[in-house]
Formats: sequence, C-alpha cells, structure tokens
Amino acid sequence: MKPDDLLYPTPRGLFCERGGFYVDPVQPVERALITHGHADHARAGHGHVLATRRTLDIMRIRYGEDFCGSAQPAAFGETFRLNGVTVAFHPAGHVLGSAQISVEAEGTRIVVSGDYKRRPDPTAEAFEPVACNVFITEATFGLPVFHHPPDGAEILKLIGSLRQFPERAHLVGAYALGKAQRVISLLRRNGYDAPIHIHGALTRLCDYYRAEGIDLGDLRPATLADGGKHAFAGAVVVAPPSAFADRWARRFAEPLPVFASGWMMVRQRARQRGVELPLVISDHCDWAELTETIEDIAPNEVWVTHGREEALVRWCTLKGIAARPLHLVGYDDEGE
Repeated sequence: MKPDDLLYPTPRGLFCERGGFYVDPVQPVERALITHGHADHARAGHGHVLATRRTLDIMRIRYGEDFCGSAQPAAFGETFRLNGVTVAFHPAGHVLGSAQISVEAEGTRIVVSGDYKRRPDPTAEAFEPVACNVFITEATFGLPVFHHPPDGAEILKLIGSLRQFPERAHLVGAYALGKAQRVISLLRRNGYDAPIHIHGALTRLCDYYRAEGIDLGDLRPATLADGGKHAFAGAVVVAPPSAFADRWARRFAEPLPVFASGWMMVRQRARQRGVELPLVISDHCDWAELTETIEDIAPNEVWVTHGREEALVRWCTLKGIAARPLHLVGYDDEGE
C-alpha cells in the first residue's frame, strides 16, 4: 500500500486511520502510541495509551496515575495487531524508555523515530536501526553546522572548572527527564564521586532512574544546610533551566551558571542565558549522525517531522532519496 494511506499528518499528529491510532498526538485522542516521556510527545488525557513500560512509568510520575483512561506496556520487539496494522517498539536512545515505532501493513513499513540519538549512553537503551520503506526522522539539529563534540570532553570542562573555582557553586541547568540523569552519569563515569545536589523537581525522576538500575551515585537535595550558601562552595548543583530565573539560583555561593544542551554550540544562546560554562551535550543526533542514520537504514523515502526540515530534505534529494517535510506543529526543539 502507499505510505500516505498507512500514516499521514493531521492537526492532532501522525494518524493511522486504518489502525485507528495516532503517534505522539498533540491533543487528546482515543488511542495513542507514545514514543517517549517528554511533554511535547507524551501528553495526558488520551483514552488508551500504548508505550514502553518505562515511558508509561514516566508519564505516571509526571501526570499522575490517571494520566489516561487505560495503559498497555510494550516490550521492545513485541508486535501488536491493531485493526490489521502491525506495530512494534524499538529502542531510540533518546531517554530512558524512548522508542521508535514501526507501523506496517500490506508490505509497507513506516518507522516513526520520535526523538533519537546514536551516542552511547548508559541512561538510555541504545538506538537500533530498523529497516523500513519510510523513515520519519526529527531534525532538531538538522543543519551541517551542528557537530557535537565528544560528551566526555564536555563533562571534563565542568570537572576542570570545579578545580579552578573551588569557591563557587556550579549550577548546572539540565532538563528534568534524560539530560539531568545523563549529566550526572557522565560526571560519575569521568571520576567525579563527590555528592551531587539536585533541585527538588528532579528528585522523583532521579529516584526512578536509580530504581531501574542506573547508578547516579550520591545525590542530595539542594537545600540550605547549617553552613548556609557557603556549604555549596565547590559543589555541583543540578536543576531544571527554569530554576535559574528565580530566587532559588541566588542562594548559592558565587554561583557559576552552566548549561548542558546541544544548543550551547550557538554562542549567542549561551550569552542570552547568562551561561558562563556552556556544555554541548545533546540527547539528539547532530548533522553527521542524522545523515549517517539515513544511510544505515537506506529507506525508500524520508519524512522529516520537526526541526531544521529543509536542509535534511535537500540532503536526501541530492542523495537520490525521496524526502519531504511534514511541518508538524506542537513539538519543541528547544527543550532538549
């Protein structure tokens, strides 16, 4: 069958009319298949949700037990038949529990990647390429200028700054799901074994990661102790970026603002945020990884969902691969 007859974009998101479901819908629907737990992909209010167990757990943590009418866990590689359409979940490497979703009928297979990355990361299941006729890719960093440096080299900048400025609290801005846990894990893997202090908004997700067997070491609440603000001199404090805009960030000893994001390649963005130490650590593919993934999978067509769509479509066209942008709205390429 034609790919457009199997899956197509609507204002609510990608819709499989034959199967009676949406993938990552941006509005409440009767049946939703969810790729991962970030809020722009996983919303509350659906009638029935099919997702990996870890994604469902994360949605419960973020939205409460009644986040949907009913929920069904999917193991990686497990297949489901929905009104004659076969769907399966495959690791995406983005955050814990994140999945690509394959949708197949009458010999046509479409893989919806959601958000994904290719780099090794012990806080997420490793990406697995899935053969398909159509690969639907994000393009958050879909410009040739984006080449992310090695993660280890970036985290060593933070460790070096801690040695250089032992009197300053290093406040690391990192998104609550995925990025915060990855930064902590990178610190541990690069020899930093001191206590790491975390904002209260990170506690439940960090606890969940640890319950799932991911070692984050000694984590402590970032609350003022007997020593007051000077108790955090030379310490690492991890918090969501939103915390830096309020009084919370001013409670620490000579705070040194740090931000972990692929967007820290853009110096103007770092300056706008008042970041002294930008760390280029991304949970998305850079340009080389996006193009290498398409070459690895070798699909007949590539559809680009969100981000820098035009450049990746142009690259595919030059390579002789049919490609088009989907112009989906409601997905945030900033919150990574």
